[in-house]
Amino acid sequence: MRDSAPHPPPVRGRQGRLPYLVRKVQRHVHWARTEGLGRLIEEDRLDPRARVATAWSKHRWRGRHGVAPGQARPVYVVGLQRSGTNMIMRGVDLAPEVEVRNENDRRLFDRFHLRPDDVLVRLVRASRHQVVLVKPLCESHRVDLLLDLAGVPGGRAVWVYRDCEARARSEVSKFATSNLDALRVVAAGAGESIWQGQRLPRESVELVRSFDLKNMSAETAAVLFWLVRNRLYFDLGLSERPDVALVSYDAFIADPASEMRFLCDFAGLPFRPEMYKGVVPRSTNVIRRTVPVDPTVLQLARRLARRLEAQRHAERQASALTSLIGRTGEAATVDLGESKL
Repeated sequence: MRDSAPHPPPVRGRQGRLPYLVRKVQRHVHWARTEGLGRLIEEDRLDPRARVATAWSKHRWRGRHGVAPGQARPVYVVGLQRSGTNMIMRGVDLAPEVEVRNENDRRLFDRFHLRPDDVLVRLVRASRHQVVLVKPLCESHRVDLLLDLAGVPGGRAVWVYRDCEARARSEVSKFATSNLDALRVVAAGAGESIWQGQRLPRESVELVRSFDLKNMSAETAAVLFWLVRNRLYFDLGLSERPDVALVSYDAFIADPASEMRFLCDFAGLPFRPEMYKGVVPRSTNVIRRTVPVDPTVLQLARRLARRLEAQRHAERQASALTSLIGRTGEAATVDLGESKL
């Protein structure tokens, strides 16, 4: 499957930036009205007190334990928008060993798109933290290529997914028909011109074309988009890579302590209880509301959801076995050392 660079926004410079900023302000006003100002402040980390406290803890860590430039490892958080990635970023950001590069970081991103790969390599190599956490959601289809970039130590990636109906409801509430608009471009044969359609296999493109997109609802389109984008986890061979792992938003909010511990172990970070203190454990079944979705699309999405869950459980079992072998090996080394004394 051939590579394709991210498709940049068509208009740059001052003429293009002003309309973009106007639309951005309008979106935030809409989100504040529909989802509440508190939710907006929490999701976009707009509270200056929290940001200052986090920045200070990282400054102190760099002064006492900072690594030499060139030793930091990238960890990529990828998947679909409205899948809980902000929650994970906020939690891991509390670790002072981590430097966070979110989508609003203009040094690395331009309107949610990664800048050229050499910029990413340069910023990771310049970091004095152990881990540089990057969230390139619009480049999720390139995460295998990002992991193999020359010039940086071997990184890790977590692919975050969420219940398809819950994600569709959140997507449509915040971005209206954006997924439907993208699928129409894919069906028209111009998918490579937008990030949403890049590196989709022929099977996925034909699946999109098999539906009546002209009369499709925004909710059904959001579930279909969930299907073809999350299927990339298998299409790109990510399920076969030990440096990539699945993270379920639904499992995370059901048991945040266990999920955050796994995430820290996978990323090579020390686990701290405060990293999940803002997540109230709850079952998604309690808060789930039905979404009007075409039954055929929903059936296909639920089939993929079962496959993702099976893969996630297999990855966790493999991780637990590796951890057990590691602990057993350490114990054997200790016993061997004592026997020689």
